[in-house]
Amino acid sequence: MNYSIEKVTTLIGAHRYGDTPAEVGFLLTDSRSLCFPEETLFFALKSERNDGHHYIDELYRRGVRNFVVGQLPQDHASKYPDANFLKVPQPLEALQRLTERHRDEFQIPIVGITGSNGKTIVKEWLYQVLSGVNTDPSANAMAVIRSPRSYNSQIGVPLSVWLLNEQTQVGIFEAGISKPGEMASLRDIIQPTIGVITNIGAAHQENFRSMDEKCIEKLKLFHDAEVVFYPASDPVIARHIGELKCKTIPYHAWEGGLPFIDRASKENAGACAAVAQYIFDSRGKRREERGKNEKMRNGENEKLLTPNSSLFTLHLSRSE
Repeated sequence: MNYSIEKVTTLIGAHRYGDTPAEVGFLLTDSRSLCFPEETLFFALKSERNDGHHYIDELYRRGVRNFVVGQLPQDHASKYPDANFLKVPQPLEALQRLTERHRDEFQIPIVGITGSNGKTIVKEWLYQVLSGVNTDPSANAMAVIRSPRSYNSQIGVPLSVWLLNEQTQVGIFEAGISKPGEMASLRDIIQPTIGVITNIGAAHQENFRSMDEKCIEKLKLFHDAEVVFYPASDPVIARHIGELKCKTIPYHAWEGGLPFIDRASKENAGACAAVAQYIFDSRGKRREERGKNEKMRNGENEKLLTPNSSLFTLHLSRSE
């Protein structure tokens, strides 16, 4: 899904320097990850240890022509004659704003996952169940986009959400925070319709006054969600889950046949099974409504794939 450089300029509120026609299909923040330079938009992000503006010269030599910058390179017009520079006050905020607008284009189930531990494994297991990995290829699988690896930060989340495309039926994204005030921007980018919180543990506790404060910050991800799944066994989450205005559903540790014996893995499996069942059930209801309205051309309803005990166990057993 590409955007014209003109549209990108408008969406992020940038001042454009350069007039080279361009289509943007890939976002880049790390010069080492460049793959398709002609369609890449590079965001020159600054951190305590590095500055993306230092890599503009190298990337231009490698074929990149579109850059989001906080300051223009010296002699940019003569040194980079074919480049488009989109100047903004904060390139990171521009990255987040662009992907937030991209997310607005999709009216599909989006699962947002947060918690102190287990985010990535729940995301990967849920992806396998929904996308039909390790099942009969004729099964009713879905086209799923999920966060790569552990892309759950202020940079990783927008790069993940940008992967949504016209074929996507479900999105699954992690959201990780390390201090108060970080979740609001991630919520606006992910805009989850379905929420999962795995647990509240000691990770990053040094930046929070209490476990309760951290729990409240994490729950901000679900401000506009339709439903949120939470572990029935977590007392901190139980104290605050009622503050959400949406439907909340507790899940329990999965006790079926799994190749794991630890409690954490069983809890993660329980979360995955509960969310998958909800998504498949919702999909079935939509199909029933569509079938009644359109009278289903072939006169038959497709067989629905549901995460029953044997199927779910098969998924997780083969994922190791």
